Amino acid sequence: MKSGALRKGQGKGLIRSKDRRGSRSDMSPPVVRKAEFRDPSVCNRCGAVYSKKTWRRGRTLPPELASIAAWVNCPGCAQAESGDEYYGRVLVEVPAGATVSADDINHRIKNVATRAKSNQPERQVMSAEWNGNQLEVLTTSQKLAHRIVHELAKAFGGKPRFVWSDEDGTLFARLTVGKAAGGRKVK
Repeated sequence: MKSGALRKGQGKGLIRSKDRRGSRSDMSPPVVRKAEFRDPSVCNRCGAVYSKKTWRRGRTLPPELASIAAWVNCPGCAQAESGDEYYGRVLVEVPAGATVSADDINHRIKNVATRAKSNQPERQVMSAEWNGNQLEVLTTSQKLAHRIVHELAKAFGGKPRFVWSDEDGTLFARLTVGKAAGGRKVK
């Protein structure tokens, strides 16, 4: 039997596992590949600390490292500040008869963004604007946009729809919310 030939009952998993096309050789986080930061660095805006190739909030630096730390803007704050490059777009539609309030939706989005920012400072909400009964939310990451839509669907009902762009890697998520217990009509 030739080497590499399949026997009855075996799959192609072993053969395909050696095919590395389309995978990165550099497995470092995208933040490290975009810009060079000195270790340690501290964000001027949000206070996140860059150490060991990651940005984290809530880290405390020892006094000897704090004195030599570089004060910079983290990638999430720089992206949110510029406002021109987003990776996640969420469109939430509230039908006329829905009992969900705009305040409830805004509060849930704020909670999800706060939770995401606590361990991943790069994930931030850039803007959230109401236009009639539609809310458009722009985020700095696909993951945050996905989490926001998932949490809104869990809380207020509706079926989320996701579309990823092949060109620039952005996520467009759309959700039409249903009825939630104890909610009020959207003004």
